[in-house]
Amino acid sequence: MTETALETTVDVAQPEKRRSILGGTMIVAGTAIGAGMFSIPVATSGMWFGYSILLMLFSWFCMYSAALYLLEANLRFPKGASFDSIAQGTLGTGGRLINTACIGFLLYIILYAYISGGSSVIISTMKSFTSASISQGTASLLFSVVLSAIVLVGTKAVDRITTALMGGMIVSFAMSAHGLVSHAQVQSLFPSLPTSDVLKYSLGAFSVVALSFAMQNTVPSLTKYYDKDEKKVRSALLFGSLITLAIYVIWQAAIFGNLDRGRFPGIIAAGGNIGTLLDALAGADLSSNAANLVTLFSNMAIASSFLGVALSLFEFINDMFGFGDSTAGRIKTAAVTFVPPTALGILLPNGFITAIGYAGLMVTITFILTPVLMAMKGRKDGAEGYRVPGGSVRLYLILAFGIFSVLIATLDIFGILPAFGH
Repeated sequence: MTETALETTVDVAQPEKRRSILGGTMIVAGTAIGAGMFSIPVATSGMWFGYSILLMLFSWFCMYSAALYLLEANLRFPKGASFDSIAQGTLGTGGRLINTACIGFLLYIILYAYISGGSSVIISTMKSFTSASISQGTASLLFSVVLSAIVLVGTKAVDRITTALMGGMIVSFAMSAHGLVSHAQVQSLFPSLPTSDVLKYSLGAFSVVALSFAMQNTVPSLTKYYDKDEKKVRSALLFGSLITLAIYVIWQAAIFGNLDRGRFPGIIAAGGNIGTLLDALAGADLSSNAANLVTLFSNMAIASSFLGVALSLFEFINDMFGFGDSTAGRIKTAAVTFVPPTALGILLPNGFITAIGYAGLMVTITFILTPVLMAMKGRKDGAEGYRVPGGSVRLYLILAFGIFSVLIATLDIFGILPAFGH
């Protein structure tokens, strides 16, 4: 597959000596932070604020470590090596095929999740600003067709629109988070909860929180961007992931400080979609400005996330089937890319949280287990060069986290784990 089908594309025209850590930091943070952050409060509502922050800290460390293990493997390959070629060179054809299949499924399921979330946001927005209403299936079709057309036009159009959306997201998030946090109630954030109750509901949140720190796809591009300077790549991964962590903590405080824990069983029962969460916030005695800013942020976040994932899947499909870049080829690619998730969005419009759960499973396989196995293979073969600090203890801790997350995500998908509110 093409590099941009998995890795974040960066501009390599700039002289290497002028490439600051700030640029890479923003790439990492921008990749990790997206519409998936709306799933975090829903997934962690059973364990609530304090315990969810502890899980975030642990997940951040494990996901950051997994990114470093991918960097360790990446540095043993020539400059410009893609995730695909690294998998082939370390895990063989079988490992590469499994990794590729997981990536394809991951991109499709996330695209469906964003169509589901986008349709619910459209409906919630219409409720807030107009008296008009449409069905969620129609909203799914509308959301997908408009944004898919932008991807069909080309990367340049996606780049310009995403840049504008990112600017709007930063401003609207800062303003809405300030309004929500200033309105938050401390007693709502730190209620007295039985430890057994919290632990019971924490299991299902593991893979969802891990998904929220997915940044490993930036490693091959950053390694190329910084000309295999591992210190710069490590710094970009560290600072970018810490910014992500800080934003998530603020977001958790904003949501849990304004919505009682007892509100979430109803949100979950309604599918846990973004629009349902927005409707609950709208009824939480917030000022109209704060509620409108959250709605604005959610619209831009879901659109930006959709465009990024859709472009990656579009190029993944184009490379896999060899449709080419002609008008006919791009139309064929668009059909294979967008018809399946759009059809799912129409038929199963409230599958946002369920889809995020499946995506979390794929992330634990692709972005945790695969990088660790790549690093282990290099060490077993006696490869020299950069090694992630922490020795075997850290390596096996991250491996255990990945295996545990896969098992938990699988149990959650089959409804075996305790579900909050059920």
